[in-house]
Amino acid sequence: MFDNRDYRWANELTVKTAFLALLFNNALYITDSETALERGYADMTLIVRPDMRHYQLLDFLFELKYVGLKDNKLNGEQIKVMSDDELKTLAPVKQKLAESEAKLKGYRLTLESAYGSLLRLHCYSVVSVGFDRLVWA
Repeated sequence: MFDNRDYRWANELTVKTAFLALLFNNALYITDSETALERGYADMTLIVRPDMRHYQLLDFLFELKYVGLKDNKLNGEQIKVMSDDELKTLAPVKQKLAESEAKLKGYRLTLESAYGSLLRLHCYSVVSVGFDRLVWA
């Protein structure tokens, strides 16, 4: 469990650690952190294992970003009561979502060219606002 003292070192790696811990399933997926895709590195991919393709499983690509509470000039209590739409209008969150979505477009093309029609790829841009909220597109 991350606590207030952990904020000092919080970044995208903190978010990725939580996602990897929750989503890791090596029986169904090849899970990769910092997947090398041409000239970039996707934060996290879950690609269905070749021997599991007969199931209706989806492939996933995540681009993760972190925005500290101080970047938004708000505290945790204020962030918790905001709607997702309100959070997405905050300048730092909006900027990180845009950066993430731009990267996802390129990564998607690279993965699709490598896997072809086998891939059932779903892409998610996820921004953590402190440890209090997640927004995604």
